[in-house]
Amino acid sequence: MTADIATDETQRLIASNKVEGTAVYNREGEKLGSIYNFMVDKESGKVEYAVLQFGGFLGLGSDYYPLPWDVLTYDVSVGGYAVGLDKAVLEKAPRYAASEEPAFDRDYGRQVYGYYGMNYPF
Repeated sequence: MTADIATDETQRLIASNKVEGTAVYNREGEKLGSIYNFMVDKESGKVEYAVLQFGGFLGLGSDYYPLPWDVLTYDVSVGGYAVGLDKAVLEKAPRYAASEEPAFDRDYGRQVYGYYGMNYPF
């Protein structure tokens, strides 16, 4: 008889469906939005972006902000991700509307990572 094993979350790993919808807070504990989805490099399997859904009301009229995965830190005390960004910085960040999804090519990646002062590693 084998023990039941949770397949959606372990000490180190979490299933993608549990990440989507997770709240994102700034360091002051203010909720900025939630993870809409994340983009994974097909070859390396590494997460390139977490896409933050921010603004609007009840998801209507909100924009999508690709964040380099490394700007997120999981904070167990709030049960969500924390970022060292305030709303003013986020409001000027690269973003797109649902009807205008970007190409997510290398040029776009350099733009997003550069905004956050990071080198584009892909």
